[in-house]
Amino acid sequence: MIKKFLITFFLVIFLQSNLYSAGNDGDNDNSSKVKSNYDKAVTLIKSAKKFEKKGKTKKAAKRYQKAQKLLIKSNKKKPNSPDTLNYLGFTTRKLGDYENGEKYYLQGLELAPNHIGINEYLGELYVTTNRIDLAKERLEVLKSCNCEEYNELEQIIKGTKKSKY
Repeated sequence: MIKKFLITFFLVIFLQSNLYSAGNDGDNDNSSKVKSNYDKAVTLIKSAKKFEKKGKTKKAAKRYQKAQKLLIKSNKKKPNSPDTLNYLGFTTRKLGDYENGEKYYLQGLELAPNHIGINEYLGELYVTTNRIDLAKERLEVLKSCNCEEYNELEQIIKGTKKSKY
């Protein structure tokens, strides 16, 4: 009797755990109750930006590093998402690796040439690396978006504003 109860008990536990984990595949799908690697990374990036604004660059860098690792996992699971590539470029750039940050941005632009975030952040990278003509090309892409990103990049190019990110 006890043996039968234990077998049933463990079988129920096993089936419940498998049913729960079947819906949690860790990609960008928001239907799962558990946050995806992408969503966790976005949360870390937002936190890092806040630390950066307060001048706490070491804390910001730690969050960018964690976010980057999660984004790499997300990109392996679901490659070629422009949003993921945008944030991979962003975190990589924020960690000082401009060359690889640019590669992620360009890969994202191949998939979504008018992606607002990629165009703004790539423009900022170009300003940082003193390639103003290329930054102006990104600005031109953003010209018709009627968005905050256009104004921010324009001010950064003119030198009237430092990148807030």
